[in-house]
Amino acid sequence: MEEAAELPPAPEAARAVFGDRFPEAVRYAELLADAGVKRGLIGPREVPRLWERHLLNCAVLSEAVPDGVTVCDVGSGAGLPGIPLALVRPDLQITLLEPLLRRTTFLQEVVELLGLDHVTVVRGRAEEMLGKVEPVHVVTARAVAPLDRLAGWGVPLLRPYGEMLALKGDTAEEELKSARGALSKLGVVRTSVLQVGEGVVDPLSTVVRVEVGESPGGVRFAAKRAKAARSTRSRRRR
Repeated sequence: MEEAAELPPAPEAARAVFGDRFPEAVRYAELLADAGVKRGLIGPREVPRLWERHLLNCAVLSEAVPDGVTVCDVGSGAGLPGIPLALVRPDLQITLLEPLLRRTTFLQEVVELLGLDHVTVVRGRAEEMLGKVEPVHVVTARAVAPLDRLAGWGVPLLRPYGEMLALKGDTAEEELKSARGALSKLGVVRTSVLQVGEGVVDPLSTVVRVEVGESPGGVRFAAKRAKAARSTRSRRRR
């Protein structure tokens, strides 16, 4: 395996963004650069740009997240964007959703080491979580899948009038355009592309915001949602 480069010192912007949780952000960067690389969760070539491209790029997503909401980070991987978001936003209740055991093991270790009491790690595939996790106000994702497929996994996990925030690159507008048909069928009522991180990251982080109406997932998931709700009520009565 290619040896990882050395983790550079944290930039000044990181102190401002992470505030009181800056020491925990440094610890997380160190874990990614060491155990994250050794376990194949992050490429060794990413280590020199961990701060700018990964931690800060994800932390500025907080600009788009409302106060005090519930969040599900779909396909959390090594914890991006969920962990940086948790460090800057103690007001959020965050679920890190990830199907692979080696990744959830790492995530659980990070959550405990950093004392993130408002973060829960759940192992599973997003498409199997309907009725197993409480619907959330916000779904986040980064580098998981093309927008149409990602929306098929993430949108059904939302509460009515919730939103999915997907960190995307230069192809954001293009992806959004090609996904419009699929998004409409999923009950999406509004979409937009945001730029966040002014004065922190360059280039700015690009976020696709997908907002749903009263039926997240659309007609296709209405029956599944009703069945899941009945099943939950049945379990509570036992």
